Amino acid sequence: MFPLPGKSSNTEDKSFPQKITLQIDGRLVSLDKPQLMGIVNLTPDSFFEGSRAEKSKSKLDTLVTKHIAHGANFLDVGGYSSRPGAVEVSIQEEIDRVIPAIDWIISNYPEILISVDTFRSKVAKEAIKHGAHIINDISAGDLDEEMIPTVAKLQVPYIAMHMRGNPQNMQKKTGYSDILGEILFYFSEKLEHFRKFGIKDVIIDPGFGFAKMLEQNYFLLRNLHHFKTLSLPLLVGLSRKSMIANALEVSADDALNGTTALNMFALCHGANILRVHDVKEANETLKLFNTLYP
Repeated sequence: MFPLPGKSSNTEDKSFPQKITLQIDGRLVSLDKPQLMGIVNLTPDSFFEGSRAEKSKSKLDTLVTKHIAHGANFLDVGGYSSRPGAVEVSIQEEIDRVIPAIDWIISNYPEILISVDTFRSKVAKEAIKHGAHIINDISAGDLDEEMIPTVAKLQVPYIAMHMRGNPQNMQKKTGYSDILGEILFYFSEKLEHFRKFGIKDVIIDPGFGFAKMLEQNYFLLRNLHHFKTLSLPLLVGLSRKSMIANALEVSADDALNGTTALNMFALCHGANILRVHDVKEANETLKLFNTLYP
């Protein structure tokens, strides 16, 4: 059984302490307490309409202001929908969606930390140039061979997610003989590759919903604590996903209660960052978690 937060049940935990700090833009950011990442989608087809802020400064203002007011530590800005079967967009279109939003956020909320949700190195490079702080890559470098050298050159924190294939075909690639072992091995190989390039700050994301069936998602969530053996910060993105909606037989619009329940489970089993659509409710969950485990 996984030890409760703040507890240590074996010498391995003491010998290989988890890295819980990030160097971001000259700041030392601690993940000693879990933090929240608010989703800002700049796409017209993201699966949850409430997260969309495309082509409208008023929508962007409303969403970003709400996220920050409710306690978001990070904003995750994306211009390419990664839902299953999402429509392909060009690199230039993705840049044209993302960069103006980053510029606006920085001009209005200069202290907020911004991650750019992209698997394309050119988009990542432009976003960091315009003031973003973190690169969040759903492919961990698999979809763009220039991504890892770019991250290494930029020396920014890198969120590496597990996925097979791409958003168009990932749900055809769900065959695993040992899903937990295979994903842990995937990350161990990735981390060795990152180290060779000199990438210092890495956050891992198991990739719930990406090349995984419903039962596989819940198996990984039950075994979330095993990812702590990698001794790196763990990001969990469950918010309103189909693994919740389908299990409850509701739409994404009605999946907030299920999201809250699973977010608490993720926190109790080692999540350092929750990536969410609904920051207010996630923050309330986090406050209760911190009251349980002060």
